[in-house]
Amino acid sequence: MQLCTSEIDTLLGMEVYATETTGVGGVIRKSVEDFKVEEVLVDGSKAMIRKVAEAHALGASNSKQRYLLCVLVKRNWDTFIAIKRIAEQLGISPRHISIAGIKDAKAVTAQHVTIENASIEDAAKVNVKDIEILPVGYVREKLSPYYLLGNSFTIKIKAIKLSEVTAAKRIAETAQALDALGGIPNFFGHQRFGTARPITHIVGKALVKGNFEEAVMLFLAKPSDNEHPSSRQAREELQLTRDFRQALQKFPVHLRYERLMLRHLVDTPADFVGAFKRLPIKLQALFVQAYQSYLFNRFLSERIKQGLSLSRAEIGDYVLRVDRLGLPMPNTAKIVNSENLAEANELIKAGRMRIALPLIGSKQRPAEGIISEIVQRILEEEGVRAGGFKVNAMPSISARGGFRAIIAPIKNFSLSAISACASNKQECEATLSFMLPRGSYATVLLREIMKPRDPLSAGF
Repeated sequence: MQLCTSEIDTLLGMEVYATETTGVGGVIRKSVEDFKVEEVLVDGSKAMIRKVAEAHALGASNSKQRYLLCVLVKRNWDTFIAIKRIAEQLGISPRHISIAGIKDAKAVTAQHVTIENASIEDAAKVNVKDIEILPVGYVREKLSPYYLLGNSFTIKIKAIKLSEVTAAKRIAETAQALDALGGIPNFFGHQRFGTARPITHIVGKALVKGNFEEAVMLFLAKPSDNEHPSSRQAREELQLTRDFRQALQKFPVHLRYERLMLRHLVDTPADFVGAFKRLPIKLQALFVQAYQSYLFNRFLSERIKQGLSLSRAEIGDYVLRVDRLGLPMPNTAKIVNSENLAEANELIKAGRMRIALPLIGSKQRPAEGIISEIVQRILEEEGVRAGGFKVNAMPSISARGGFRAIIAPIKNFSLSAISACASNKQECEATLSFMLPRGSYATVLLREIMKPRDPLSAGF
């Protein structure tokens, strides 16, 4: 374990690294093509960037089935905006297009989608720049996260200011250290919170504490040095004036969610709950979920700081069963005690169980032992309680709680290429390939390998 010196990582609850190796530095996402993601479903089907997937085992491939299964390949597109554009072209609601998982925006990604009551001929009509829809066949059921196994990544780290030999040696050392741990610490990565303006979890905290005015003003008026100057200036002015009508005139058009809120506040300046409800329902819930994620990151950081193992249970730990595909099952959580400790650790060693930490919610079972001490101390520091996650004024954003495994296994890790930089012989670039299970973040693995001092400038 080593402490993290990055300010933004600490703000997001990632206070430590799980490995003590020296990072290689460098930059990711210098080009969109440097970050490639290919989705893998539970039946083994892989969405390929370069070729159309073959028929899947999710259902029969005949046109009488209700859903058309396709591979969506997109370049530099937010998943939801891409789906909205496809739906517009097909003349349908975005609700009729289903996905198994959200993919990175600043990347080239391939994922599966199902389109309700669509034909292969319909899919051929889609013509959007940097988006391809590649029909696979017809299936009985629409996609959902249930069908997602994980994601396969091919990522290039550029501007490594080391020799090829030194860089390769450091990458190998970190990979070996992570292998010894059983995988990566399962932090929620930067994308969960935003890096240019990481305020999602702070808004969520205000909602959990019942401070709706504070939540709205944080979302609208908290500026960031890393956003566009016009956006930053508009937020700063609103912070000073609290003049919603003037803000509506000055907020840039691309801040469409902020402008939805402002239109409501122009008419009813004191109705902050109503303003928040103007946001899409999924976005409303995202804030509370982001705060759950932040707390989880803090719990996991503290566990690592205290020298507790990621792959050996202590009395008081939560543990989860693992299904036949290697995915943890949150509804199987139980607490380790003196009587089942040996059995739990045997199952963990055999890969049939994993240690978990809570995603705090209103129905959360209380922890025990040292984990209880960690959880209670951090909740007290935050000034929140589990009951606060039941948001009476907005029941739809309430969170009951849950569990998340503290480690995510890495599959098929390889340093697939390393070479001197063509434009600067003092630098090199490395291409990594690996697969992570659903819900885990490639950037968490990359931060262990790179150990960036400034994740934002490093492309995170």
